[in-house]
Amino acid sequence: MATAAQWSLATRILFRFCLIYFGVYILVTQMLTTLLIIPKVDFGQLDYLWPVREIVTYAATHVFHVHHALVITGSGSGDKTFDWVEAFCLLALSIVVTAAWSVWDRNRQSYPDLYKWFHLVVRFALGSTMFAYGFSKLIPLQMPFPSLTRLVEPFGNFSPMGVLWYSIGASKSYEIFAGCAEILGGVLVMIPRTRTLGALVCLADVIQIFMLNMTYDTPVKLFAFHLILLSIILLAPEFPRLANVFVLNRTTGPSTQEPLFRLRRANRIALVAQIVFVLYLIGVNLHNARQEWVQYGGGAPESALYGIWNINQMSLDGQEKPLLVTDSDRWRRAIFQIPESMNFQRMDETFMRFAAAIDTTKSTLTLSKYDDKNWKANFTFQRPLQDRLVLDGDMDGHNVHMELELLDRNKFLLVNRGFRWIQEYPVNR
Repeated sequence: MATAAQWSLATRILFRFCLIYFGVYILVTQMLTTLLIIPKVDFGQLDYLWPVREIVTYAATHVFHVHHALVITGSGSGDKTFDWVEAFCLLALSIVVTAAWSVWDRNRQSYPDLYKWFHLVVRFALGSTMFAYGFSKLIPLQMPFPSLTRLVEPFGNFSPMGVLWYSIGASKSYEIFAGCAEILGGVLVMIPRTRTLGALVCLADVIQIFMLNMTYDTPVKLFAFHLILLSIILLAPEFPRLANVFVLNRTTGPSTQEPLFRLRRANRIALVAQIVFVLYLIGVNLHNARQEWVQYGGGAPESALYGIWNINQMSLDGQEKPLLVTDSDRWRRAIFQIPESMNFQRMDETFMRFAAAIDTTKSTLTLSKYDDKNWKANFTFQRPLQDRLVLDGDMDGHNVHMELELLDRNKFLLVNRGFRWIQEYPVNR
């Protein structure tokens, strides 16, 4: 979008539409939460509140005839029915307002000042979003290394998203590299002198993200597509210069985009303010990522009984059973990773997850079900050897005895293989 004295009619209409659509999109979605970060303060997304929530719900019911309750929060998906209907509502709103604005302000030939501030908001909204995703990869949080349950789960049971998540998580160095690429794009796009280069880096990053989302069924497709559009909006004024350099092999002049202010002093202050804000975002994101790493990431506390335990012997009410616990469940392994929960793996490779409380001083283990607060199981445990565990107690009205053996995690090829500079033959298993 040029900032010349007179814009074409199509440019004016397109600018009005983009200002309304993407301005509201940045305001009501997760992009605002990445831009306005205050430690220990959670703003939440505005589209989950009144009136946006009510508008989207009304449109879902009366326009798209969705009669079930919409999933709005807590799912982790960015491709919910709510999100798609919200995009439709924003699109409809933008078309109507653009049409009214174009009629009301039909004599205006350009919006150079408004464009400069819109460009600034888009730069920082895109950059801060790249930071949010980048730092969660720089300190590997978004895609964790495969958990103990994942290590013993058959690959064929993984969803396409699970394959993507844990294949990247299995290569910490690649995840860090991807995070650095996203952080680089965020830094460059928020610094005025490098904003074009930053928009190019961001565009490359988000196209890759979008394609992974599309091909591995990751439900952030809609949001990633918006990030592509925002990158293109930033690059649009530079298309002629980029075409001269990369396509037409011609010389090109400097950018024609005007600074925010007319006075040099004001622009210097604005530059310092932008750099300070970038440094603030870097510091806060890095601080938050480090805290999350020790809370639930790779640095989080491990269970006192950490490990994958094969159930070698089991008896129910004093009678030996071949791993039989109920008429429908046969258990193969007990898996302890984090202090608050544990999993039993059935013989059919599926899992039962329980809340767990372990008291190492009394050598007791208490289990409870997440969907039945009245259900309890109480065990005492012994570890005659470091790789042996004996559980005795009551579960579901039965007296249970289990003898378990620790499976060495380091024997998994995914864990112990590592990296080799020299390979006479590929290890492709």
